Amino acid sequence: MDTSNFVISVRKAKKPNTPEGSFCNEPGVTRYLEVPVGEDTPHPHTHKLTRTEWLKRVLDRASEGVHGADHPLSGYRYGDILIFIHGYNNSMQEVMDRHNKLQKNLRAQGFKGAIVSFDWPSASATLNYLEDRSDAKATASRLVKDGIAVLATNQKDQDRNKCDIDVHLLGHSTGAYVVREGFYEATQHRTISRTNWQVSQIVLIGGDIARKSLRASDDKSKAFFTHAARITNYQNPYDIALKVSNVKRLGTQPRAGRVGLPDNPPENVVNVNLGDHWKTLERNPDYSKTSWSHSWHFEDETFAKDLACTLQGDIDRHKIPTRIVVDGVLTLKAQL
Repeated sequence: MDTSNFVISVRKAKKPNTPEGSFCNEPGVTRYLEVPVGEDTPHPHTHKLTRTEWLKRVLDRASEGVHGADHPLSGYRYGDILIFIHGYNNSMQEVMDRHNKLQKNLRAQGFKGAIVSFDWPSASATLNYLEDRSDAKATASRLVKDGIAVLATNQKDQDRNKCDIDVHLLGHSTGAYVVREGFYEATQHRTISRTNWQVSQIVLIGGDIARKSLRASDDKSKAFFTHAARITNYQNPYDIALKVSNVKRLGTQPRAGRVGLPDNPPENVVNVNLGDHWKTLERNPDYSKTSWSHSWHFEDETFAKDLACTLQGDIDRHKIPTRIVVDGVLTLKAQL
C-alpha cells in the first residue's frame, strides 16, 4: 500500500516559512518531493528530499510490487515507473487529486509500479492558457534532464546491483506538449543527447498537440518517436476543451487528442478512439461540461483497464481485450 506520493516539481517556491500555497505559478528550480498520503498540497521545503534519496525511494517503490524478485531473463531487479505530466489550468491540489485517482485505478487493474507526477507551473484559471503554454515550453527540457534521464541512468540499488525498471509517460492535455517539447529540447542539449535514455510506453490523453506533429516526417518530433517503444494517442472526438484550444490559437491546427492521427504516423504510434465509450458515460456533476469531456479518464474503470494493458506492453495493440475495430478504426469498447 502506498504511504506517500512522489513528485518532481519545477514551480518556483516562496520563502521557507510561507504556509499553504507555498509554490508560485512560475518556473523555478527542480525539487524532488515525497508527499505523505493525506496531504493534498506538496510543500517545497518540508517534503523535499535530496535527488539521491528520492531516487532510491522511487526505485524501491517501482520494484516492491514484484517483491524485489529478479527478472527471469535479465537477472536484474525489475518494475515500472509511470511519470504523469499534467495539463494547463491545474493547481497543485488538482494535480495531486488526479495523481491519487490514477494510482488507485491502476492499482485495481494490477499495476504494481511507482507513479511520479511531473509538476510544471500552470495557473488555476482558464484565461491563462497561453501563459501556461509558454511556461510548459520553458520547463519541458527538465522532464528529460531531471526526470527521465535521471531514472534511466541511475538504476542501481543499495548494493550497487543493477535493476531493470521500465519508465513510462502519461501526458494529459498540454502535458502532451511538454513531453514532445522535452524530447526535442533533449536533442539540443549536448550532455543529454549523449546519454542512453529511453522510455517504454508514452500515453497521450486529451493531447493538446497538433495532429500534423505526429507525422513520421515531422522533424521536431523525431526524438519523440525514436526514444519510445510505443506511443498511444487516446482520441475523444467529443473533447470540448480541445475545441476551445483551437479557438484560442486561432484554429490553426486540429489537436491530436480530438481528431486523432494524420495519415502517415510512424509505425510505433497507435490511435485509440474513445468516442463510443465516452458517449455511454454518466457525466460527473462535479465537472463542468468542458472539463468533463477533457479529463474523465482519471475516474473511468474501462479506461484504467486499457491503460494498464498498454503500460504492461505484453499484448499487441490490436489484441488488448478492451478494444475493438470499428469500420477499420481501433476503438475502446462501449460499455452498455
